[in-house]
This record gives sequence, structure tokens and C-alpha cells, in this order.
Amino acid sequence: MTEFDPAVPSTPEPTSQAFGIDIGGTGIKGALVDISTGKLVTERVRVPTPNPSTPEAVGKVVAQLVTQAGWSGLVGATFPAVIQHGVAKSAANVDRSWIGTDVDAEFTASTGNRVIVLNDADAAGIAEARFGAAKGVEGVVILLTFGTGIGSAVLVDGKLVPNTELGHLEIGGHDAESRAAASVRDREGLSYKKWAKRVQEYMSHVEYLFSPDLFVVGGGVSKDSEKWVPLLDLNAPVRPAQLLNDAGIVGAAMAAAERLGE
Repeated sequence: MTEFDPAVPSTPEPTSQAFGIDIGGTGIKGALVDISTGKLVTERVRVPTPNPSTPEAVGKVVAQLVTQAGWSGLVGATFPAVIQHGVAKSAANVDRSWIGTDVDAEFTASTGNRVIVLNDADAAGIAEARFGAAKGVEGVVILLTFGTGIGSAVLVDGKLVPNTELGHLEIGGHDAESRAAASVRDREGLSYKKWAKRVQEYMSHVEYLFSPDLFVVGGGVSKDSEKWVPLLDLNAPVRPAQLLNDAGIVGAAMAAAERLGE
């Protein structure tokens, strides 16, 4: 039996709502989420990510979003890092002082609410599996987010395999995201046709390793999916993500609620 710690705020069970927060390198977004539908109950609010993005500074913004919403209860948050048992093992686009920090404990202390944290791409994968492009799909689903880097989420029969970091696969002697991220397309001025060739090479390698039943592609370029997804030639179908900017918020809230119920 787990011993109750009075220092950690508790959340009544079951919960039909949770507050979701999506933390990125440039912005931190939050909204209240209806767990049963995946819909935002309140308007999405965005606050610039502080610079430097230290634990104390980010913790204050997270607390600000929760307080501004008048919320008291369960909070789920994404974080751009490998997260193991609530602890950051890396730091992508946030201050490196996060490495080794218990992010769950940091945000729980700053907000006064129970906060459960997970990797940002993993949250998007959960959201798409529950309410988006991967809803009802059995077997192996791989979500890839193309942005500053390449994030990944792997789900098997709807259950997340956390912290896969497939954007760092080595292909042709290069870190995959250093050639196929959406930021590379912008930086090098590549057409969608030329960039799609790089994405094809990368996704073919992922398919060879995992033989997924479905790929879901997200990130900002998913809104222009008709310009590059039809150029891909893969065995598995490829679907653009459906939840777009809400995916992290919804996935964080869902993951927190599901973990609380375990």
C-alpha cells in the first residue's frame, strides 16, 4: 500500500476534468479539458516561455495559468524532455538546469495542485489515439511531430511506450532530425517536394524497424499535409494529426487522469 504523503495535494477520484498545460521552448499554453470528450472547456491561454527557462521561472508561469483559470484539481503537463517517473533526463529548448529535476514535484509545489508530467510528443500521441487520427486503431501506431526537431510517440493497442525519441535515429551518419525536421526545410529553403524526399528516407527507416499499422504526422507542417504527405511511399497509411495546437493540452490532461486511475 502506498503511504499517503500530506505534503502532496490530493485530487478527488474519479475526475471528469483536468487542466492541461503544454510547455514549449517559446510558449506555454493551458486550458481545462473535458476528459470524456477531449474538448477544451475553457479558452486556450498562451504565455511566452520565460528566458531563461529555469525551473523557478517556468513554475511561476504554470502556477499563473492554473490560478488564472480558477482551477483546483488535477493538472497534466507536457515537457520537452525525456521524462522518467516525473524526472527530466534531458532538456530540449529549455534551460539545462532542468536535467535531473523532479518536474512533477516542482509543478506540484508551485501550483498547490497534483501535477503529472510527460514528454510533449507522447502527450500528442495519447490525444490522437483517444480522440484524433489514431482513434480506434489497433496494433502499432507511430506519431511523428515535425517541428524544431522530430518528436515521436509509439502506441501499442492504444497503450503508450514512453520516451522513444525516434527523431534521433542515425541515418546516413546524421541525426535524423538534423536533416528532416520542419525547421530544416525552413532554414534551407527546401520545397515540400525536396523536403518530402528526406522525410521519406527517414520514415522508411522507422517503418523498417517497427512495421507500424499507422503513421500519424503532426507539428506545424501537418496543416499543409496535402503538399507533402501524398508524396510519401510507405506500406503503412499516413494520416495528418487532427488535434493540431490542442494535442499537447488534451494529451497531458488525459495522461494525468489515466495515470491517477491506475
